[in-house]
Amino acid sequence: MRLRLDIAYHGAAFEGWQSQPGGNTIQDHLENAFSKLCQPRIVVHGAGRTDSGVHAECQTAHADVPDGRLDLRGWANAINAHLPDRIRVMGIQEAAPDFHARFSAKGKIYRYSIWNAPAVHPLECDRAWHVPQKLNLEAIQQTCTLFTGRHDFAAFSLRRTDEPEKTWRTISNIQVERCGAKICLTFEGEGFLYKMVRILAAAAVRHGTAKASLEELSASLHEAHPPFLHVAPAHGLCLVQVVY
Repeated sequence: MRLRLDIAYHGAAFEGWQSQPGGNTIQDHLENAFSKLCQPRIVVHGAGRTDSGVHAECQTAHADVPDGRLDLRGWANAINAHLPDRIRVMGIQEAAPDFHARFSAKGKIYRYSIWNAPAVHPLECDRAWHVPQKLNLEAIQQTCTLFTGRHDFAAFSLRRTDEPEKTWRTISNIQVERCGAKICLTFEGEGFLYKMVRILAAAAVRHGTAKASLEELSASLHEAHPPFLHVAPAHGLCLVQVVY
């Protein structure tokens, strides 16, 4: 039976999604939980990687488990019983045999949070990027408008290897919201390059503090040169939803 898992996690204590030799990733902890319930090894396939320190409201994954071992609620309860308290299966359902958490996805929604005040609220210190300088919200909106649509984001991503990489992506919407000291940038698109959302958030902040002009950002976007070298901190980023 193929399970579809909706997983939430507070990423501060973990080394990202993908399995690592140290064993302290979200995938490692999930597979370890399954190992307590059945053998042989159950491989958990995620919709995408999140970096060390990045959070998720709803990461989606799938795993193939023995038929008839437990019902759906039983699987969720049993997995959660063997997980750290900062990782939880929040939803579970039986998926079609051809469902794939990564390859069936049509898009993703990410939220980047900024705390814009002289002092960061203690409850936000590991959930938002503290930017004490005054931010121009109109300038941030201008930046987000620039990035909306289909573009070559080569200058706003970090390449994982030296191999040629397809760097065209479509961002359908970037919503800018401010509530008190907190500013949230919500990115919705078909997919994102490595560290792309964090780099775009950094670009918005740089323009919002008059440290980068819209013309400079536009030149990097449309000419892919010079690359934008600023990356916002990981702890401000949250995967909100995988769209199917």
